Amino acid sequence: MLSNISLSEKRVIIRVDYNVPIEDGDIVDNYRIKKSLPTINYCLDQGASIILMSHLGRPKGIDSAYSLLPVCDELEKLLNKTVIFSNDCISDESIIKSSSLEPGQIHLLENLRFHSGELDNCPQFSQKLSFHGDVYINDAFGTAHRSHASNVGLAELFEEKCYGLLMEKELHYLNDTMKNPVNPLTVVMGGAKIKGKIELIENFLNIADNLLIGGALSFPFLKAKGLDIHSPLINDGSLDNANRLLDYANSIGKKIILPSDFVTAASIDDIDTIDIKTIENLNSGISCFDIGPETTMIFSEFISKAETILWNGPLGVSENPYFGTGTQQVCRIIEELTNNGVISVLGGGDTASAAKRFSTANNFTHISTGGGASLELLSGRELPAIKALEE
Repeated sequence: MLSNISLSEKRVIIRVDYNVPIEDGDIVDNYRIKKSLPTINYCLDQGASIILMSHLGRPKGIDSAYSLLPVCDELEKLLNKTVIFSNDCISDESIIKSSSLEPGQIHLLENLRFHSGELDNCPQFSQKLSFHGDVYINDAFGTAHRSHASNVGLAELFEEKCYGLLMEKELHYLNDTMKNPVNPLTVVMGGAKIKGKIELIENFLNIADNLLIGGALSFPFLKAKGLDIHSPLINDGSLDNANRLLDYANSIGKKIILPSDFVTAASIDDIDTIDIKTIENLNSGISCFDIGPETTMIFSEFISKAETILWNGPLGVSENPYFGTGTQQVCRIIEELTNNGVISVLGGGDTASAAKRFSTANNFTHISTGGGASLELLSGRELPAIKALEE
């Protein structure tokens, strides 16, 4: 734990996740940056100097469009403090800057992925990064499912290393709370594809009291049940997976709750054809873009009886105002229940975006900062960055 390490007058190198959306040099959403502040402030309070490192996007070598300089400006605003910036994360100049830091100073390194050694988990690249600090902290949950130099190779080079406060919180809610939930536990799943979520669904069939599946994720399940639902997302692979999961649910005496109606249209742009159809009345001439009012009501009833809620994935094309009602209603009821003491855990990525869009006050117990990482952890898989810290 972070509190077990003496940080006074030490250089602390922190792997953060500043992979944030930037448009015309301005940060569109600073949520991940703000979530890193508790660890930064704790280290400052303990008398440390701080070196921050992160990736941004997927640059092909050095590319100013992916520079972390706008993040440096945002950090200075949030911390009301000067942040030193280096335009190369492993240059001699940047390492000298880190070595000369005084307690309380902060040094942000340029995008790690400007060097191929980051993605390749190159030992030489990790070694150069290690020269920046005395203590290593990983607070970048969003990349914990990747074996990269900054979160795996670098961790192996430090004796004093630990999770940051954000990482601790992610592991508490996505791992500990889900393994030992306050029952009833209701899981709400949406999104587009069944691929990548098979282990997640299997895992929660075993531990959840209720598993509700909406959005396009529900399509292959409904098709497997013999309903006339059509979508490019339904293929032989997704049908096989849906059949296998339905058989598994049946074998352990569990039931997957699926939509009973949808908001439909001839196409997503053809708003004049928007209608509500029960699943028995679907046909090849229409597409489903949101859960319908009956489904929303049924899902809400299950959710309202829960003491712990996990929500992963929107329940329709929620960024379109014509097809966001189902996701909005589910979001609002989860938020209302959270205000009454229910534990609510939201997956990252599209779920976090939907919550931000529809929430009235963003009052949830925990919103994950990791999309793929949260999916893998909830599926019961071991994350490479976590393993590297625990070894």
